[in-house]
Amino acid sequence: MKNIKIAIFALLTLTLINCSDDFLDKVQPDTINTGNYPQTAEELITVVNGAYQPLQRPKLYNMRMWTSDIFAGNSIVGAGGGDDGIETTQLANFVTSTDNPGVLDLWRGPWPGILSSNIIIKIAPTLNINDDIKNRSLGEAYFLRAHYYFILVRFFGDVPLITEPQNAEGDLYPARSPKSEVYNLIISDLEKAIAMLPSKSEYSNADKGRASKGAAMGALAKVYLTLGNWQKTVDYTTQLETMGYALNSDYSDNFNVNTENSIESLFEVQYASNGGYDFWGDQNQASWASTFMGPRGSNFVGGGWGWNQPTQEFVNSYEAGDIRKAKSIFYTGCPQYDGKDYSATYSLTGFNVRKFVVPLSAFPSYDNSPLNFPVMRYSEVLLMKAEALNELGQTAQAETPLNLVRARAGLSPVSGLNQTAFREKVLHERRIELAFEGQRWFDLIRVNNGQYGLNFLHSIGKTNATTKHLLLPVPQIERDRNPNLTQNPGY
Repeated sequence: MKNIKIAIFALLTLTLINCSDDFLDKVQPDTINTGNYPQTAEELITVVNGAYQPLQRPKLYNMRMWTSDIFAGNSIVGAGGGDDGIETTQLANFVTSTDNPGVLDLWRGPWPGILSSNIIIKIAPTLNINDDIKNRSLGEAYFLRAHYYFILVRFFGDVPLITEPQNAEGDLYPARSPKSEVYNLIISDLEKAIAMLPSKSEYSNADKGRASKGAAMGALAKVYLTLGNWQKTVDYTTQLETMGYALNSDYSDNFNVNTENSIESLFEVQYASNGGYDFWGDQNQASWASTFMGPRGSNFVGGGWGWNQPTQEFVNSYEAGDIRKAKSIFYTGCPQYDGKDYSATYSLTGFNVRKFVVPLSAFPSYDNSPLNFPVMRYSEVLLMKAEALNELGQTAQAETPLNLVRARAGLSPVSGLNQTAFREKVLHERRIELAFEGQRWFDLIRVNNGQYGLNFLHSIGKTNATTKHLLLPVPQIERDRNPNLTQNPGY
């Protein structure tokens, strides 16, 4: 297939790679040439495939998104000591500065995907190609652009709002736009994606993992949850209940290489073994999660570098009888893993993450894990509906979706709580159900304008966390290159 050349200019200081999992064409990156935009359906699909690929990178879901659970207080870096993971430790201790490499990754990670999406949105309507391919491609681009901006606006607040492909004659030094405008674009993009995308069941096996109507609907429900528009959250989650999604009977199936893209999955980042690319490079197709999170010195997994070690406080937060505990973490006396016993000596806290590791017996190489990373599951849809109904004063009705999630976890149903107690219960349920999936930080900073998060962080000893830490700093290197970028308060 013809190599697609796509522009990225000095403003973004990023590289676009056109490759992803099974449904994506793995083509080599090339230099910028805006005159070489796609002209055929095949070329358009290649650019669409490239728009997914930044999700796979360490700047986003291969590392930085899940390490947000560390600065959200669920876990510690662990790792190998010394400066290993020091940037995440600084974030977790709320002493980060404007030159923090992890913050820089999160700022830079989404922009290649935004650029690719902008190209698709600009060019696809002009192409004389099959309408189904054109509309699907546009729907995917709108979904992905919204997703990338949703990451940016929650971490940084105001960000540059770029909706056209950059070129040398354009504004290469845009200022930050108010987050209200960013959210308006996100909502508009997701509404368009819902109208254009096929449902998950309409995709062939070859296209499994692409964004679907349900993925866009779930994403929009989450945007409205974040903004506190409870009725809209209920409306979209209720629609999703009719679209064929359901909970897997076994919680572990959400993190099993043999049951990926399951009935519970709305959207997940696709990874693959034997991708043929450097493990450390942006072209990499394999997941880092098992390699990094596997217990150090255990011989459980390929790699096993001991990152993301759950805290005692987090482990204590499981209710008695919650079967997710044994499926999510390693602890003394937990079920064997791949025929091996776990030892607390493998971790500084005595615990390790279990839900993202893949066994050494199946994938012996550290650089070859194919395990996808979940972005949204149906269990979260149910929990969003429960939270929104409660906030609307319909606490009795909110019990039903919450109790579906609890039932799978082996827990007794909740009933008779007042609104305040139910709110605490559903937020706790989100913490446990979605643990280590990169969701907890966003819950901490959205509820009660972040006061919920500050109260929690102070309760676990992070007393230096203040309102300023609810947003990350704009990296100084980006401000040096773009004098129009302002800094977040307090940094």
